[in-house]
Amino acid sequence: MAHRPRSEMIAETRAKLLAAARQAFGTVGYADASMDDFTAAAGLTRGALYHHFGDKKGLLQAVIAEIDAEMNERLCTISGRAPNRWQGFVDESVAYIEMALEPEIQRIMLRDGPAVLGDPAQWPNANACISSMTRSLARLKADGAVADIDPEAAARLISGASLYAAQWIANSDDPEATSKKAVAAFKAMLEGFLVR
Repeated sequence: MAHRPRSEMIAETRAKLLAAARQAFGTVGYADASMDDFTAAAGLTRGALYHHFGDKKGLLQAVIAEIDAEMNERLCTISGRAPNRWQGFVDESVAYIEMALEPEIQRIMLRDGPAVLGDPAQWPNANACISSMTRSLARLKADGAVADIDPEAAARLISGASLYAAQWIANSDDPEATSKKAVAAFKAMLEGFLVR
């Protein structure tokens, strides 16, 4: 029997732990997810979890990074389908807010993540998001589509508004109704950036 490369076995162990943790965090939540339950579900030991992620919090960070990458991919696809750069920017921003209706994103990214890891604006992925949005706004400004404003300032304000809207939806008693209100107000706010 041929031995598999160590790197392949490490990647498989990490993937199993991530999948089991993501399932547990998404269904019962971070606080109620037992490390013993999800290591057993993955067919692994607690030692494997500590080795690969340090602790439960490290595992949550890894799950959040995985979901964030998937969300980003989806958002890029959405903006790429738009008829023009401005519509792509609006569609991507609105889609991010509407993702707050998805149970896994709601629980892991918008409720448990901030409760355990603190302000999402301080997470490692936040800077990449601001940079990307700043570049988009700079291009829109160069195109003459948006007003003569500082692209980074606008990006930070829009990002903050979309994150706050998503958290409002995730923590709402009626997420569907809250989403409709949030999206309508957010779109009206974005219109204010356009050149008249």
